[in-house]
Amino acid sequence: MPQLKLNYFDFHGGRAEPVRLALHIGGIAFEDHRFTFPEFAEFRKTTPFGQVPTLEVDGLHLTQCDAMLRYAGKLAGLYPTDPLQALLCDEVAYVVEEASVRIGPTFRMTGEEQKAARLALVNGSMPVYLAWLQARLLAQGGEYFADNRLTVADLKVFVDVRGLNSGRLDHIPTDLVERVAPALNAHANRIASLPAVQAYYAGFAGK
Repeated sequence: MPQLKLNYFDFHGGRAEPVRLALHIGGIAFEDHRFTFPEFAEFRKTTPFGQVPTLEVDGLHLTQCDAMLRYAGKLAGLYPTDPLQALLCDEVAYVVEEASVRIGPTFRMTGEEQKAARLALVNGSMPVYLAWLQARLLAQGGEYFADNRLTVADLKVFVDVRGLNSGRLDHIPTDLVERVAPALNAHANRIASLPAVQAYYAGFAGK
């Protein structure tokens, strides 16, 4: 097994969280290197594009979160071997990532500028993405997004929905997912109740 080191901010969420979960669920050993936002200014100098997450595999420094997630999924047995199911898995992951790219610039905004930008997403693209994800989930039976089992696509959506519901995103209503795509909330609750997921978050209790 390769030596793995995952580098990302010290919080539950964002682009590295599905990778962390996949590796944990699969029992894959890795160094979970976390840092604060002020510490990132120095760490980013070591990254290929000045951004995170990055994954070090036997010392090789790699970038692109969905590539990392697919790799982690393969190591953990959470990525389909059937080409069509793999395509369905990737499609979902890329849709979530596209939505993340749209909200990303708002984290560099403050005040009324941020409020206006996020409300534009709430009233524009966010419901479109959420409704599509719900339709895709229901088309696959309503429990998983691909392969009739847990895959990294489920983890990617779970982390995204968890973030939208958290209240940590100013100007994003915490009931947005429930109003637009309640099946995604039911899905997130199922993923959260998995013993391996509960064990992962229990490990951070009190921290």
